[in-house]
Amino acid sequence: MSNLMLEREQTSSADAVTSPAIASMAYDLEACTALMRGGSKSFFAASRLLPTRVRTPAIALYAFCRLADDAIDDGDDPKAAMRDLKARLAAIYSGRPGAEDADRALTVVVHRYQIPIGLLEALLDGFLWDSEGRRYETLADVESYGARVAGTVGAMMSLIMGASSPTAIARACELGVAMQLTNIARDIGEDARNGRLYVPRAWFRELGMDADAWLANPVFDQRIAGFTQRLLLRADVLYRRGEFGLIELSRDCRPAIQAARLVYAEIGKQLERSGLNSIDHRSVVPTARKLTLIARATTVAFKAPSVPAVSLSPVPAIQYLVDIVRQEHDEETVMQAAVIPHRSFDERVEWMMDLFERLEQRGRVAR
Repeated sequence: MSNLMLEREQTSSADAVTSPAIASMAYDLEACTALMRGGSKSFFAASRLLPTRVRTPAIALYAFCRLADDAIDDGDDPKAAMRDLKARLAAIYSGRPGAEDADRALTVVVHRYQIPIGLLEALLDGFLWDSEGRRYETLADVESYGARVAGTVGAMMSLIMGASSPTAIARACELGVAMQLTNIARDIGEDARNGRLYVPRAWFRELGMDADAWLANPVFDQRIAGFTQRLLLRADVLYRRGEFGLIELSRDCRPAIQAARLVYAEIGKQLERSGLNSIDHRSVVPTARKLTLIARATTVAFKAPSVPAVSLSPVPAIQYLVDIVRQEHDEETVMQAAVIPHRSFDERVEWMMDLFERLEQRGRVAR
């Protein structure tokens, strides 16, 4: 457990100070919003349904994650980029972020919402797996990758939305993995042309195929269609599990998460309509259909799926993420005694307000 978390104040005065501050983060939200829109149109569309109190820190989180992914994926030395990012995380969790606006904004988010550093470190590990060209032998291996690059985001979003129970975190992580499996199914051809393969290699061997030979010359046939279908079927199972987590969320947060779930699942349906051909073209959800699904999602605010009669244990790939959050929150009393830095409450408030004042000044200069 990190002992670098800001003390969570229980007084109404603390909430009065921190909530408006978070809502007014001025590290150039417009640029980060554009980053989100360009990085994931489906996620961006769904995020528009989030209440402002959640959407603002979510954008801050997304901006850091996206920039971290680019730093590792596009740089000349991924391991050096990883060391730099971990150093930046250490500074963020010590309450002394660097000059980067995204780092300063993330500092406020991780301390306000008690986001364990282990989740962000797991996310960075997933990015590094990509740059290293990691091989995935089984579906369990693929889900372990999905847990890192998407399950972590689900867990962090759940914490930002105020849902920190093990059940809420498990369902959020599973929903993230489902979305990642959908992405993998849709992008088999594009990934292959970039020299990456996320379809389990064991599936190729089952059919007497040489995965590396196919990767060198990716073509579509019914065997690849079968792989795509298997990925989508597994994603559907996890989408259903993830939906049970909606009841854990406040009503004003449910529509956005349901919208993301429906829109991503629709990508799989589009794939099926195209004959499961993920090699020759990339399936997208038409805007009109996307808007219909988003409108349908709003009904979940008042009628979320009930908890299943049989308790659902977390799928193995995401169990360790649930444990990271549980450990952090089980030791909440210890965290409350850890102040960053070791100052009185008044001094911490002054530090926070000074931070936001600097952010606002930077925002004005940038504009």
